[in-house]
Amino acid sequence: MFSEAVKDVLRAVSSALQIPTIVILILLIIITVVMLGSIIGEFFTERRTLKARIPLLIDDMQGKSADDLAEVIKHSGLLKRQKKAALELISRSAYPDATREALARQLLADEENRYASITRITDLVSRVAPMFGLMGTLIPLGPGLLALGQGDTKTLSDSLLIAFDTTVAGLISAAVAYIISAARKSWYEQYMVGLETVMETILEEQSRENSR
Repeated sequence: MFSEAVKDVLRAVSSALQIPTIVILILLIIITVVMLGSIIGEFFTERRTLKARIPLLIDDMQGKSADDLAEVIKHSGLLKRQKKAALELISRSAYPDATREALARQLLADEENRYASITRITDLVSRVAPMFGLMGTLIPLGPGLLALGQGDTKTLSDSLLIAFDTTVAGLISAAVAYIISAARKSWYEQYMVGLETVMETILEEQSRENSR
């Protein structure tokens, strides 16, 4: 008697989770589509406009004063956010070396946090989408097996369709989100290495200028 009551409770809980699971999967698909559109837009608005060749840029920055450094950065092929961070450091050339180094670390950390917050969304989708896809697969199988025992093939087929659809939805969302995260992390790592190199050069040139 007690075991039957437990089974009924578990069956009721799993059945109640079916609709929320499907709704969450739909939301994950929508998020994935939005992220796919955003990375395509990012490619055409930022990635293709990145024309800076860091070694050549470093060569141009050698022996420059603060004003000259600012002009070099403004006319470089860096991204807008990279230029903004570099110019912000250049404008503090009168600060002590330790202060400028701390400011450079903070500016780099701000950029890194921004990039991490962008990739965190698709990272989350790539992890949770298969889980909800599996839930959407298993939950309808209970009623489907009961229907099979009763010879109700229509209910069984409906349950199997829901199971297959949720599996496909979860896997597609996870796969696309994973690819988006991998591509963006590769881009952002390149951006951060380039910006860090520029920041180091600025600090060295400011130290040289202040020591005169």
